[in-house]
Amino acid sequence: MAHLKVENLGLDVPLYVHAERTTNSWLAALGGAALSSPKREFVTLLDGVSFEANEGDRIAIIGRNGAGKSTLLQLLTGAYQPTRGSIDVDGTRHALMNMSLGFNPEATVAENILLRGAAMGSPLAYAREMVRPVLEFAELGEKSNHRLRTLSSGQRMRLGFAISTSVQHDIMLLDEWIGTGDAEFIEKATTRMMDRVGGSKIVIMATHSLSLIRRTCNRAILIDRGQLKGRGSVDRVVRKYKDMMARHARHGT
Repeated sequence: MAHLKVENLGLDVPLYVHAERTTNSWLAALGGAALSSPKREFVTLLDGVSFEANEGDRIAIIGRNGAGKSTLLQLLTGAYQPTRGSIDVDGTRHALMNMSLGFNPEATVAENILLRGAAMGSPLAYAREMVRPVLEFAELGEKSNHRLRTLSSGQRMRLGFAISTSVQHDIMLLDEWIGTGDAEFIEKATTRMMDRVGGSKIVIMATHSLSLIRRTCNRAILIDRGQLKGRGSVDRVVRKYKDMMARHARHGT
């Protein structure tokens, strides 16, 4: 069974401070100054986050911009290694985050499908089978042999989405819902996304859309300033989020 457990998760990243200028009498006399060694400090992006996801869970990560939602998702994907704590995962996982990540602008569209398929862990034979359906879904059949750099940003977005959603995984990690493109493609993409959400055993999504959260999720966690501020039912956590936002608005924090 698919399962994900996060315990006391924390991430510190280095913050480099410019070297301080120190003056020595003999250097000052020459009109110069000595530089001390640069200081290395750390900033905490996430601290003490714990939660568990079982099969059937659809969990929303709620919080303000810069609260740590995307950082948490990056840790769950394995893109970042935690400074503290642990992440235990049973099941295959896949992130729908930066869907254009890993594209080679000089390679053809078809070659990029193969490259991304391999990066997602698909065998070469399966990646080759992906090419035609991905091109059809992205509406790029006539662009198969064109270099990626010749595509518009909208076409690259469609391609990235089509590749990223071409394989069903046990655990889906999602950073915001698709919201760009023409209305017809958004409708088609939403249908596929709902199909992938329905086929996933666990879904964890970060989004600002409270209506989407209520429609899709059975649980939620609230992150603020890198710390877990609430977890439980969607209604309970959304209510806590709204109260927190009202306090921030009153006090300007």
